[in-house]
Order: sequence, then structure tokens, then C-alpha cells
Amino acid sequence: MRPLLFAVTTDLNYDQRMQRICGSLATHGYPVLLIGREWPHSQPLSSQPYQQHRLRCVFKKGKLFYLEYNLKLFLYLLRQRASVWCAIDLDTALPMWLRATLGGQPFVYDAHELFTEVPEIVGRPTIKRIWQQVEKFIVPRATLAYTVGPALAQWFVQQYGQPFAVVRNVSRLEVAELPPTPPTVPADGYILYQGVLNEGRGLEALIDAMPQVTVRLIICGEGDLSASLRERAQQLGLLASGQVEFRGFVLPDELRLITRQASLGIMLLENRGLSYYYSLANKFFDYLHAGVPQLIVDFPEYCRLNDQYDVAEVVELTPDTIAAAINRLLRDEPARYHQLAQNCRRARLELNWQREEQTLLALYATLLQPAPVPA
Repeated sequence: MRPLLFAVTTDLNYDQRMQRICGSLATHGYPVLLIGREWPHSQPLSSQPYQQHRLRCVFKKGKLFYLEYNLKLFLYLLRQRASVWCAIDLDTALPMWLRATLGGQPFVYDAHELFTEVPEIVGRPTIKRIWQQVEKFIVPRATLAYTVGPALAQWFVQQYGQPFAVVRNVSRLEVAELPPTPPTVPADGYILYQGVLNEGRGLEALIDAMPQVTVRLIICGEGDLSASLRERAQQLGLLASGQVEFRGFVLPDELRLITRQASLGIMLLENRGLSYYYSLANKFFDYLHAGVPQLIVDFPEYCRLNDQYDVAEVVELTPDTIAAAINRLLRDEPARYHQLAQNCRRARLELNWQREEQTLLALYATLLQPAPVPA
């Protein structure tokens, strides 16, 4: 069988969603090739049960990067043979669709986000119109399409009138990962933000809240705001005191360990476009699986799950309200903290990748059958 071929613009070592998707398909008998991007700081590829390839680009961001990456991706695809071609978001969609069309094979669209509504695009009308035209061209031509949450799926259905499945970005359940009963608030714990340091993530308000609390903040990730956030923390004296620590990029195995040792997770977004408003980010499930309560904002997908499982506190995105919520959970209301941590342990038994991957496998089974897996 020819492989299922997936393409992203991320560094494959840090893309946990694609590691789960490709790993599950490979484990269940599908040959898989995942193509990504190589950065100057990229570490050697981690071992996975599927093939991997990274493309190196001269340009790092902006229009020239997308042009260069798409050209290099298409030239690479011309040398490949596949049974299915899957684009992850719009920034890989055109070369993947064109190669699928040339080969007469199915084209799959996996929308990790609503690309035309991310903050970096919403405020740039000309760029947004270009990507909207790409979306209008690509989505109706997909043989199979799916996204990360029900709200985004509904948006796509309303816009394009075709089915959009949901494969949530939930964490894999590790049975031996947590002690059987949740602890009290850890005396040496810390607040954790994991993810990209980009616009609309609530990071400025979070850092501004830190002088009002005594616990540390650890930030794992990098992005467009890396320099400005470090400067902001330095001006507040938070770097010199050690109250805020930037860890940079962290590989998934190490990140899971850091998350399990945290006291509180941060899942704060600004309403800077429909992509964030309708999102269902992997960090929500990562905190939950680590048994770590979290702060969330009043967005539909997070509130829907929190109404059902009660694993987080909803806050307004201001420094004062963030600081008050942190102090309340980690200092003033240990019983509430214990309750949230206990609820996380219960919820992870239902919200886990072992269940979610059944949807993924059923979707790809409509396109082709996997090879028998050796006993």
C-alpha cells in the first residue's frame, strides 16, 4: 500500500496532534509519511512509528516563506507516491490538492484552526481576502474534511454545506501517570503556560498579573511575542526575581513531566477572531490529563466541557481578575482546588485519545483499508 501523506508547516518534534494522528494510523496498519518544516534550531527528528521528512526554508515567516515552502513542498510531492494526500490547514493545501489531483487520489483537509480568522490575518484585510479565496477553492474539493472541535465543524458546514467531521486534539491516557487521589495544592508548585507565544493568547495580562501573586510562572514555547514578553517581564522585575521563567521550546515528553508537576494551567485567549473564539486547544486536555486545574476564558468549547466536567475556573482577561483567581485557588480555597483536581482525574477517563482515535480510524477507513497488523 502506498502511504498516507500529511504536510504541515510546523517542526514535527513539537506537533503533538500530528504525532497522535500519524502514530495511530501507523499503529493500525497504514503506512504514513509526515512532512514538516526544519528550523535553524531544530533538533534531530524523534523516533516515530511512521516516516518523517522536513523541508528547510531560507525565509522564516511572511509571504516569502509561504511561497518558498509551498514551492518546495510541491516539488518534493512530485517525487512521492501516496494513496491519500492530507493538507493540515490552508498553508499546505494548494500543493497537496494539486498533487492529489495529478495522481487521481483522495485529497483530505484537516483544519487545526480557522486559518482565515487567526489574529495574524484578521487585522490584514488584503492578506485575509487572499486566504479566503484559497479556502473557498480548497474546502469544497476535499474528499474528506475534519477539524478539532464541534463549533469549528459547524462553521465550515454553514459556509460550505458539506460534512465536516470532528477529531478533537485530546491527550493519550497514561494509566500510571497520576497518583490515585489528587494532592492538596503543591507547596513548591508553579503556574504553567504551554504553547505558542503569539498574539491573542492573554500572555500580556498574565505577566502583568504576576506581581500580585507569590507563585512562579513557567512559560514553555516561543513565538512572535517572545522578545516583547521577556522585556515586559524584565521591566516588572519578574525575571530577576525568578518569578517568571521562559523555558523556550520543550519536547513533548519533557513537557508532560513539567505539566504533571504544575499547580495550575493557563488556557487564556483573547477574542481576536473566530479561530480563537471557536478553538479547542490541546493544552486544555494536557492540563486535564495531568490532573492540573486551569484558568479558562468564556469561549464556547471550553465552557461546554467545563460545564460538563468542572475542571477549570472561568476568568475575565484582566491582570486583577487573573491574579485573584490564582490566589483564590492556590491559597484561599484548597477544597475547591482539590475538587477541580479530582474532576480532572475523572474526566480524563472519558476525554482521551484512545477513544478519540476511533473516530479518526473510521474516517480513513472510508477511503481505504489498512494492511493487517502483525500479531
